[in-house]
Amino acid sequence: MRWCPSLLLFGFLAAVNALSSSGNRLLVVLEEATEKALYSTLWGDLESRGYNLIFESPKSDKLSLFDLGERAYDHVLLLPPKSKGFGPSLSPKNLVDFLNKDGNILLALSGTSTTPSAVSSLLLEFDLHLSTDRSSVAVDHFNYDTLSASEKHDVLLLERPGKLRPDTKDFFGGKGVLALPNSSPHTLGDNSLLAPILRAPVTAYSYNPKEEVGSVEEVFATGSQLALASTMQARNSARFTLLGSVESLQDKWFSATVKAPGGKDAETANREFAKQLTAWTFKETGVLKVGNIEHHLAKDDLTPEDLNPSIYRIKNETVFSIEISEYSYDGFVPFEVPANDELQLEFTMLSPFHRLNLQPIKTTENSTTFGTQFTVPDQHGIFSFRVNYKRPFLTSIEEKHEVTVRHYAHNEYPRSWKISGGWVWIAGLWSVIAGFLAFVIIWLYSAPTSAAAVKSKKTQ
Repeated sequence: MRWCPSLLLFGFLAAVNALSSSGNRLLVVLEEATEKALYSTLWGDLESRGYNLIFESPKSDKLSLFDLGERAYDHVLLLPPKSKGFGPSLSPKNLVDFLNKDGNILLALSGTSTTPSAVSSLLLEFDLHLSTDRSSVAVDHFNYDTLSASEKHDVLLLERPGKLRPDTKDFFGGKGVLALPNSSPHTLGDNSLLAPILRAPVTAYSYNPKEEVGSVEEVFATGSQLALASTMQARNSARFTLLGSVESLQDKWFSATVKAPGGKDAETANREFAKQLTAWTFKETGVLKVGNIEHHLAKDDLTPEDLNPSIYRIKNETVFSIEISEYSYDGFVPFEVPANDELQLEFTMLSPFHRLNLQPIKTTENSTTFGTQFTVPDQHGIFSFRVNYKRPFLTSIEEKHEVTVRHYAHNEYPRSWKISGGWVWIAGLWSVIAGFLAFVIIWLYSAPTSAAAVKSKKTQ
């Protein structure tokens, strides 16, 4: 039985490696316990990735996001409530405080019930907007499932999302079709921290099924104005994700067969998308970590004392390097900058004197080292090596290291004869000296004329 401790240790290490980079305590807020079985595949997938699921009702008296001022959970998954809200323990203020404490939240809604005003108030904190009636459903008469929504057209079929921008990473892409039944759409405000994951098709629109046909005077939003899944990454890199269709996480839609108008039968990719969505929200992906940062003079045979000096001289050749890793599901891997993006170094005082692209110079099993070389500007003062890298879906990097830049010391200036531009002036100086000496020599050793000598005697 000697192998038993080794087996237990291996199992423990495997469980640890599967954890999120920010913890494994996941609170699932579910109002009706009977609905838990509808999402059994989702719970199983989360547990297989190392999460410790704690199920609580919003009506529970012992429910609290904090314990002695610290987070009681690392992540929160909120399913849509049936009542007027999530209760006092999950008020908008408490949820915002949870984000400020580096917690992560995934909120799922449904168009089958009216969204409580408390939830709408929470979304307004992040500049996410629901329709005024909070009961709208996304409908599309061209991209719907003909097998399950042949009349209402409220089961939208969408392709997997691609990159948000050419300079961003793709965390939610792939092959397959997504089925989003009863989606509660929303729109994004001007908050620069927001990023859409799933946009509605251009032919979709927001519709309140409780209103009578013909009584609708103005539609909330249409087409790609509507978002079905969006994210907000705070400045402390805490993550909030809003999913408009909680039904898309149910077991029956993880392996459902759907058919678009005029298309063929296809199996949904909801399960893989749910994995990507929860992995990103709970910081299994897109997490950057800064390792070693070095700056030094550009010279060979460096010693430990030469690294990261506190003072430089103007016009020094300087080398800067930074080590960055990216967390991906179960461990850190080398970070790769997207093809159309650049990781940059700023050498700045009040404003950047240099803004340089950092190039990969070394790659290890779990990190990439980026570096560059530059000349310190001809300006003395307090400067900073600054790396400020903030992109959608990636945690922020903001590193700042201050150094002093001084002028030349009195014995560090180059000698005048080493400066080719000064040769003219040096030649002029020595020519004046030589001319003066020649004049003195000629004057001293030149004999006076005889007439001058006679005149001198008469004067005497």
